[in-house]
Amino acid sequence: MDFTDVSLTALRVFRAVAEQGTFTAAAASLGYTQSAVSRQIAAIERAAGAELLERRRDGVRLTPAGRIVMRRATVVLDEIDTTARELSGLPTEAATVRLGWLPSAGAALLPRAMLALRRSDPDLNVVSREGGTPALVRALRAGSLDLALLASAPPFRPPDTESPPLVLRTLTERPLYLAVPATHPLARADFVDVADLRGQPWIAGSSSGEDRLMGVWPGLDERPEIAHTARDWLAKLQLVAAGCGLTTVSASLAPAVPAGVRVLPVRGGPQEQRRLLLARLPGVTNEAVTRVAAALRAAALDGGDASPGGGGPAAT
Repeated sequence: MDFTDVSLTALRVFRAVAEQGTFTAAAASLGYTQSAVSRQIAAIERAAGAELLERRRDGVRLTPAGRIVMRRATVVLDEIDTTARELSGLPTEAATVRLGWLPSAGAALLPRAMLALRRSDPDLNVVSREGGTPALVRALRAGSLDLALLASAPPFRPPDTESPPLVLRTLTERPLYLAVPATHPLARADFVDVADLRGQPWIAGSSSGEDRLMGVWPGLDERPEIAHTARDWLAKLQLVAAGCGLTTVSASLAPAVPAGVRVLPVRGGPQEQRRLLLARLPGVTNEAVTRVAAALRAAALDGGDASPGGGGPAAT
């Protein structure tokens, strides 16, 4: 085993593959060809004398040896970035917390928490990024995130089966709602019966990938008609306001609902609950991570009484 010849490029490529979950996605994020990524991974595995990534049909995940290398690689790359800042005359980032968040958290909860931290801890630096739950879990495992806001749906299984289990704290557990154009016949009542969702056009997630049907009411007994696809939740809500279809919405998005949209509960089927989780790797956390976690918990509590509505009187 000889790491003396491992390049920083190889370490950055290895981190990108671990975070993205596939060679293809890592290549796209770095602007490399897939073959270039494969060569870098092969080089670092030769240096390690072990397989660092388990190749699976649905992508890759870190092996036990890969987790060790990833942990050390993250420290090395962070130190190199800090050195570059010092050499360029920029101030050193003494207390930085790396936070990942799911898209719905970015509409209200995350800004509330960041505003509170700017007031209470102006010297604390939070670097954040948006992502889906599987991608954020991979980044936590790779050691490139300190905390992540994740979504969970019934039966509320752990976000992955890796060991050791992630430390999870439930910030909120609230019903899933339906966003309806204010001019739609379904908007006239204070709730929607699940039977009335048959034959409705839907605004869903991207046409492929892990969020393919996100936005469609779960458990429909028909193949849904997807009228529009969009990754961004605010784009979905604007399409609803324009009368283009229906979409699901979490309670945390209620404060960001635009005019022309009603947010209503759905009755007549299984209750659809959604949890917002705060996740981290097990082990002792530093004070900066603890302060950010506390701000996120407080922001979640502050938004707990935000009632659905919009485009008309609030639903009961």
